[in-house]
Amino acid sequence: MTPLHDRIRAVVWRENALELLDQRQLPGALLYRRLTDAAEVAKAIQDMVVRGAPAIGIAAAYGVVLAARARHVESPDHWRERIGDDLAALAAARPTAVNLVWALRRMERVIAQTAGDPAERLLTEARMIHEEDIAANRRMGELGAALLGERGAVLTHCNAGALATGGYGTALGVIRRGYEQGLIERVYADETRPWLQGARLTAWELAEDGIPVTLLADGAAAALMQCGRVRWVIVGADRIAANGDVANKIGTYGLAVAARYHGVRFMVVAPTSTVDMHIPNGAAIPIEQRAAEELLTLGGQPVAAAGAEVWNPSFDVTPAALVDALVTERGVALAPDAEKMARLMAGTE
Repeated sequence: MTPLHDRIRAVVWRENALELLDQRQLPGALLYRRLTDAAEVAKAIQDMVVRGAPAIGIAAAYGVVLAARARHVESPDHWRERIGDDLAALAAARPTAVNLVWALRRMERVIAQTAGDPAERLLTEARMIHEEDIAANRRMGELGAALLGERGAVLTHCNAGALATGGYGTALGVIRRGYEQGLIERVYADETRPWLQGARLTAWELAEDGIPVTLLADGAAAALMQCGRVRWVIVGADRIAANGDVANKIGTYGLAVAARYHGVRFMVVAPTSTVDMHIPNGAAIPIEQRAAEELLTLGGQPVAAAGAEVWNPSFDVTPAALVDALVTERGVALAPDAEKMARLMAGTE
């Protein structure tokens, strides 16, 4: 049975094609794009038709299914050799989101073990990745909600909900469960410049599910904390290093600094597929630089002085020392560090 406050799915496999809810069109239009080849999936990931690390990984897995089907039709005896370019294009679409490479590696293991037509076996694996993500999100929702304590309001940044995952959400999974249990009375959502994921996506998603949401400018978050309006900041992650440092949407680090100063607790919610134990710390995480036009224009209209240069990183890194709780489907690491991360990833935390 679908839990209360969980009706949205951004990634859907239907009738031998991948359908993605075009998040660039929200909240104005609910439009699904039907994709039938891997190149279309890679471009959709790059262009942020689909976004959020878990959702990107799931979409890429389905992209491998489309690639394998096409390559096998072209050359039944040599499809493995030909699919390499498709896998490389998918992997390059968004470099910071580690779930993308994680999902592709899972699909590559199936490719290596498959003889004959690979499409059905790869589709089974992609569906498994999708279903496992939803189950993990619901588990994280339970674990994170158990940390909330007395009833109050929370603040979130960007979108780490059903739109960013297979369904239910990571940070918004905790928020959904906390709201169901009466522990969260209101959600404050940063607008999240320059793509406005908070304004366009998180506020829309919460409103669709009947959860009270108040939107604020990114620069207003510290003042909100100063007023004592929130007890927790709850965010997702795009990559977590072996020492617990967290890469997430630009602006997350500033929230963590402000939260620590104001005595507001800071929670990161992400599946273990987002943890990269090969990256020792946040300094080693590749940070994607986005196009200058994202800051210089809005809806195609210029909003900045002509000739201004732009620095537009898509993500920043929050040091583990500023994280009060890291919630995964395997368990919770309070004040995460390298030792706790190693135990968590070994399944013993």
